[in-house]
Amino acid sequence: MSRHSRRKFLKSSALAAAAVSTGSFFIVPRHVLGGRSSDGSRIIAPSDKLNIAAVGCGGKADVNIRLAYNNGSDNFVALCDVDDRQAKKFRAQFPNAPYFQDYREMFDKAGKTFDAVIVSTPDHMHAPIAMAAMQLGKHVYVEKPLTHDIYEARMMTQAAQKYKVVTQMGNQGSSGDATRVIETAIQNKLIGHVHTVYCWTNRPVWPQGVRSPKDKGESQPVPPEVNWPLWLGTAPPRQYHEAYMPTRWRGYWDFGTGALGDMGCHFMDVPFRALKLNYPTSVECSVGSVYSDFFKEAFYDDVCPPSSAIHLTFPSDDKKVKEIKFSWFDGGIRPQLPEGVEYSDVFREIDGGILFIGTKGMLTGGLFGNNPKLLPTSKFADKALPTPDRPLVEGKTEGHQQQWVKACKQGFGAYTSSSFDQSGPLTETVLMGNLATRSYLAREDGKFTGRKKLIWDGDNMKITNFDYANQFVKRQYNGGYTL
Repeated sequence: MSRHSRRKFLKSSALAAAAVSTGSFFIVPRHVLGGRSSDGSRIIAPSDKLNIAAVGCGGKADVNIRLAYNNGSDNFVALCDVDDRQAKKFRAQFPNAPYFQDYREMFDKAGKTFDAVIVSTPDHMHAPIAMAAMQLGKHVYVEKPLTHDIYEARMMTQAAQKYKVVTQMGNQGSSGDATRVIETAIQNKLIGHVHTVYCWTNRPVWPQGVRSPKDKGESQPVPPEVNWPLWLGTAPPRQYHEAYMPTRWRGYWDFGTGALGDMGCHFMDVPFRALKLNYPTSVECSVGSVYSDFFKEAFYDDVCPPSSAIHLTFPSDDKKVKEIKFSWFDGGIRPQLPEGVEYSDVFREIDGGILFIGTKGMLTGGLFGNNPKLLPTSKFADKALPTPDRPLVEGKTEGHQQQWVKACKQGFGAYTSSSFDQSGPLTETVLMGNLATRSYLAREDGKFTGRKKLIWDGDNMKITNFDYANQFVKRQYNGGYTL
C-alpha cells in the first residue's frame, strides 16, 4: 500500500474496531474503504448519491442536469417535460427514470424515489413547481429568475425556511471568484463610499418589441409532442404558435420576464451582495418603442419592449452615503460614463458589465463580475484586488450545481451561494424593473400614462403612489394552479 492508502485503511479499521468495542454497529460507506472499480475509478455507494428529479429537460436543463449528475456521482430517478422533443436526450441517458409530462403526476407517483428537484422551465412555472416540491420536503434548485413576479419570490423565500430545505437559484456567477473579490473590495472601501451603480446587458437576443401572434390573431397546429395546456400552465389561454417556444418565450409577459429577468440575476447579484442591499424605495423607467400605431393599439401588453432603462433608489447603510442610485440598461443602451473613464475600460464584454462609482474611485467588471478592474488605472496601478472573504466554491461557476447537491446531502443549513434567503430578495429587486416597465406602458381611461417614479413599500409589497402598478406585484394563476 502507498502511505496515503495505508493511512486511510488503518483509520477505517480503527473506526470499525471502536464500533465493535462499544457494542454499536454501523455501515461504513464503500468509498471510505477506498473501493475501486475495474478501471480504477472510485466506486460510489448508492447511499452516497443524491436522487434527483428534473422538471424541464431542454434548454438550461442540459447544463443543470449534466453538472448535477456529475458523471454518475449522483442520480436522476424521474424526468418531466411538457415537450417530448426536449426530453429525448435525457430519456435516453436515464432509461430507468420514469418520464412524465405533468410534474404533479410525477410528484404523486414517483415522489418517494427522489430527495431533490431541479426546475428548468419557463419563468411562469418556477414558483408553483418549486413550492409543491418544498411542501413535500424536497430540496430545490430553480433556474433564474427565481420567480415570475414579486409576490412569488417573497413566498418562496419564506417557504424555504418553513420547510427547511436546501435551495439554490441558477445564477451560477454567485459561485464564482470574481463576485467574491468585488464584494470584498467594495466592503473594504477600496473605492471609498459607493453611491452609484450601473449594470447593462446586450440582451434581448430574442424577439422583443414586436407584435405577437396573439395580437395579430395568428396560430398554428400544436405539434403532437407538445402538451400545450400543460406548457401554458399558470398563463392565460392562447393559441399555439412556434414563436413562443422553445426559447423565445422570454420576451412574452405571460411566460417570461424579458432581458431584465434573464440577465438581471447575473449582473445585479454582484452589487446586491457587495452593498448588502435590501428592498428599493423607488423605481422609474423608460423604454424603447418599435410598434405603437400612434397609440391606437395597446402596445407591449403581450411582449416586452426592445430596450429599457431602469432607475432604482436604495437606502444606504453607509453613513457617508444618503442613498444609492442603481441603474440598469438593456437592449443596447449603455450608461453615460464618468469623466476620465474610457469605453475600452468598461465595455469590454459583449454580454454587458457593472460599474461601481465611489468617493475615491471606480470598480468595473463583466458578466458575473468577471475581470474586475479598479479605475482610474493611473490611481490604482499598484493596488491589488483583495482575497475574497466569502467561501470559495469548488469548481467555481461550473461547481454551482454540485455545491447544491453536496449541501442537500448535508441537510438544511448547509451553505449554498444563492440560497433563497439571498436570491429571493434579489429576484424581487430585479422584478421591480419589470413592474415599472409594465406600469410605464399602462393606459388609464384610454390615455397613455407615461413615465412615473413609483414609491415602493418593500415590507408590504406595495406601490404607494400609483395603485395601477400593484397588479404586477402578484398575478392571477390560470389552469387551476395554486401556490
